[in-house]
Amino acid sequence: MVSSAYPVRALLVAIFVLMSGSGFLSTLIAIRLELAGASAGMIGLVATSYFAGLMLGSMRVERLIARIGHIRAFAAFVTVYSASSLAYAILEEPLLWSGLRFIDGFAMAGVFVCLESWLNKQATQANRSTVLATYMIALYAGQAAGQFLLNLGENEPDLPFMLSAILLSISLLPVLLTRMEQPQLETISPFSLKRLYEVSPLGVVGTLATGAILGAFYGLGAVYVQRIGLDLSQVALFTSLVIAGGVAMQYPLGMLSDRFDRRLVVIGCFLAVVATSLPLALYILPGPLTFALGAAFGGFAFALYPLCVAHSNDHLAEDQRIGASSGLVLIYSAGAVAGPLIGSLGLGSMGPRGLFATIAIMGALGGAFGVLRIFARAAVPSEDQQSFQSLPRTTPMAAVLHAADED
Repeated sequence: MVSSAYPVRALLVAIFVLMSGSGFLSTLIAIRLELAGASAGMIGLVATSYFAGLMLGSMRVERLIARIGHIRAFAAFVTVYSASSLAYAILEEPLLWSGLRFIDGFAMAGVFVCLESWLNKQATQANRSTVLATYMIALYAGQAAGQFLLNLGENEPDLPFMLSAILLSISLLPVLLTRMEQPQLETISPFSLKRLYEVSPLGVVGTLATGAILGAFYGLGAVYVQRIGLDLSQVALFTSLVIAGGVAMQYPLGMLSDRFDRRLVVIGCFLAVVATSLPLALYILPGPLTFALGAAFGGFAFALYPLCVAHSNDHLAEDQRIGASSGLVLIYSAGAVAGPLIGSLGLGSMGPRGLFATIAIMGALGGAFGVLRIFARAAVPSEDQQSFQSLPRTTPMAAVLHAADED
């Protein structure tokens, strides 16, 4: 793995540092809004703005990157994100923060498209799976590690925003100093979402539900932890454990789905999301039990997106998978836009436990739809299923790196 990842080490270092500096901002902003007395609806609106920017950016940034090149585009997007991070310490108004989160999402979409298209250019058929795996490790490890920067803001409220800007700026260095050849952006042939639903209803609905579940958690999970009485360091630990659980469980569940009807594993994951969410929705639990349930929740919730993509690919020809996978990224993003708004309704009406009550309902709906599909269509024979591959929920460009691995 090390030898395969060595040629793209600059990109991996860049994404690790960048995610360390940006991955905790959603948690930090939710905490600050909560402390400022913002309503659950306002916190949800600020959270959903990020995903709206990410979705719009993933559809629009290719033209700019093609015009000015990957290095300059990457520098521009990261610079905007860094400036936005500092602006939070100056503009203490929720509606303005909503605008800043939209800018953050748009800039992050540009960063992901730059890095993922570059990784696709550098990867070969022999090492593509390894490159994708190390990219995932760097991305989620940076996101999990960055959560602990929250602890530094207890006495210095502006310090985490400053550290975010510093880390974002440092992430520029590996890319600006690289001698790697800049790639040409892949052209992704559009795949009709209507046609995608006709081919794989569970893939589409499952992806949408997963986006809503994880969007609600990312946007409001920190508010839940604070409202049940845990301190700032425990907020950071809870969030990082959810991410770590998500990374740890993807491959075991994926291997299981390669052996059996993949729909059963998707349904099982949705039901496991319900099972791990209900105790958090019904009771105020001790810290260790809350952390354990959070890690288990992340393990099953994070696995749902790649499982839904793999299930969709089981019904598609090879030349359709890139377009279809890119469509599923956008469907996930649409769900993530709705998730914080839906979750804020639960928080506003039921208190802190309302977040996981809402997540449990969304998981139950996803699982119920999966059960209906069991009766509507025969299973794909296990020998005809495509091999599971974990992949990030970032932009359609990730579909190029993933789907090319299956050729």
